[in-house]
Amino acid sequence: MAPLHRIRIAVLALAGVTVFGTVGYLLLGFTLLEASYQTVTTVATVGYREVRPLSPVGQVFTMVLIVVGVGTVLYNLGVILEAVTEGHLRRTLEERRMNKEIGALRGHVIVCGYGRVGRSAADFLRSTGEQVVVADNDPERFADLDPAVPRVLGDVTRDEVLLAAGLATARAVVVCLESDADTVYTTLSARALRPDVVIVARARTTGSKAKLELAGANRAVNPQRIGGRRLAAFALQPDVAEFLDVVMHEDSLDWRIQQVPVAAGSALAGRTVGECRERTGVLPLAVRRSPGAGLEANPSADAVLPSGAVLIVMGTQAELAALCALVTGAVLE
Repeated sequence: MAPLHRIRIAVLALAGVTVFGTVGYLLLGFTLLEASYQTVTTVATVGYREVRPLSPVGQVFTMVLIVVGVGTVLYNLGVILEAVTEGHLRRTLEERRMNKEIGALRGHVIVCGYGRVGRSAADFLRSTGEQVVVADNDPERFADLDPAVPRVLGDVTRDEVLLAAGLATARAVVVCLESDADTVYTTLSARALRPDVVIVARARTTGSKAKLELAGANRAVNPQRIGGRRLAAFALQPDVAEFLDVVMHEDSLDWRIQQVPVAAGSALAGRTVGECRERTGVLPLAVRRSPGAGLEANPSADAVLPSGAVLIVMGTQAELAALCALVTGAVLE
């Protein structure tokens, strides 16, 4: 039973005993104030004199009230001391505060599993300014997590834990659990609850990648395979690998690679790649004309951007900001 629920029951029991005693003394001929005073002093075992002389019936009633009232008070004391000394109350209040904070989030990213891969993903997401909610069933993994980061303690294979992490309003879900079976199950659950959410899953083995995509993951990533390829890239083409590393992950360079969706009604819809570059100064690298279509690298300046396309560009922070401003409503002149 939750600590706050136990405290609530204890307080209601004490209130019930107080009402019981007050009504009993009223029936014995006491006034309301006298009945309330007699009940409180009796239950609290203060030991003051009776307000009025008690008849045999009143004495029996008082004995019953002492037994019931003292037992209730001791129960209240035990519940409160347990909640305070064992930290139950503090954890419950923190959990409520966290749930309220998560409920207010919109467009955040849920990281399922806070192991080495999950920690790395969460750190990178936060470094780019994204709002992150971390979910894991091991409380010890939260020891080094920034207190400002919302977290949910529980098994992410369960629907209620995903919903508690704000799946209904999340932008994406990153699943990086210890076993492929749990990752597949969590991916299935997330896809069933939110058919439109972006799901990126960690594949521990090469064979599980196809299964994760069948389960509903938009992308399945094998960190070991990517790590091996990066090692080989640094060995064969170190300058190319370093450049890609810098523009994707480092803050020391002003240049960035970013994807920009061309939504319906956007100022870019129906315009050419060349117009986009002339207006903002960004360098178009590739374009995906529609969901599911292949990427067209190095698009020509005459290529038209239809609604629903995704444009991948490279530019400075100022150039990317100008491009985003166009996408969100500015009009090309």
